[in-house]
Amino acid sequence: MDYRYNEGAIIDELRDYVNKTYGEHYATEGFQIQDVFDHLHIAEPFCRANAIKYLYRFGDKEGKNKKDLLKALHYTILLYHFSGMDEWIYLN
Repeated sequence: MDYRYNEGAIIDELRDYVNKTYGEHYATEGFQIQDVFDHLHIAEPFCRANAIKYLYRFGDKEGKNKKDLLKALHYTILLYHFSGMDEWIYLN
C-alpha cells in the first residue's frame, strides 16, 4: 500500500515501540499494570487520561519529543481495547 503521509513507517515504528514496552520495567513476567487497572475497572479512564497527558505535553517537555507521541498512540490503542472497541474484530 502506498501511504501519502508515511503512515506505514510510523505504524511500524509504533509497533516496535509497543513491543519494547513488554520487555521494559512496565511488564513483570508478562503482567502489565493495565491488568490491575482492568481488574479495578479503571483501565479505560486511565488510558484516556494518559493519552491526553502525553499529547498535552508534546512540544513542552523536552521539545517535540517523539516518544510522547508514541506513548499517546500506545495509550490510545489500549483505550480502544479497554473500551471494547476491538470486540468487533473477533466477531467479523
